[in-house]
Amino acid sequence: MSGNGTSTGKRITEKLSDEALREATGKDWPQWFAVLDAWGAVSRNHTEIARHVREDHAVDGWYAQSVAVGYEQEHGLREVGQSSTGAWRTSGSKTIEATAARVIEAFADDDVRRRWLPGVDFTLRTHRPAKSVTADFKDATGATTRISVTLTVKGPEKTAVGVGHEKLRDAAEVAAYKVFWRERLTELKSLLERSGPSGG
Repeated sequence: MSGNGTSTGKRITEKLSDEALREATGKDWPQWFAVLDAWGAVSRNHTEIARHVREDHAVDGWYAQSVAVGYEQEHGLREVGQSSTGAWRTSGSKTIEATAARVIEAFADDDVRRRWLPGVDFTLRTHRPAKSVTADFKDATGATTRISVTLTVKGPEKTAVGVGHEKLRDAAEVAAYKVFWRERLTELKSLLERSGPSGG
């Protein structure tokens, strides 16, 4: 498993251990790679590989998908952060001591958003108060990407926010935006927790 300096996170083979995979599927990673090599998986697409693992080897759907992704990453068919269609995306999340209404307004309200997400051309596409936002996101280069924001209510004043950033150009952009969202969501958390439980 070689890296090329643009790694954006851990490969699934690092997150799902040989022991856990063997317990769930009867084979560890090297065994699955050998089986799929023999089947000719290197010339198949993601759907075909996952279906083969699920149907021909009686593996549960989530593990079948994981084995397929692991094989694709191992053989350079897919980078970390790249979807099965070849699209690049990243994500970030943060738990904030604030109501869901206040968190989503921090994305939807221009004035509040500029305080923690400055210098970005952000155009709302959908806005469900206290629930979700989708938006077009234009950076300094003029490239337009897409973000989706979803919330999970953890308590009256505790909300987990997740940001998915799609339509990125390459692995380097995935890596850059992974750091960007980690920093921006930390700033959002600080802003909302400093300002207290008003307005939501």
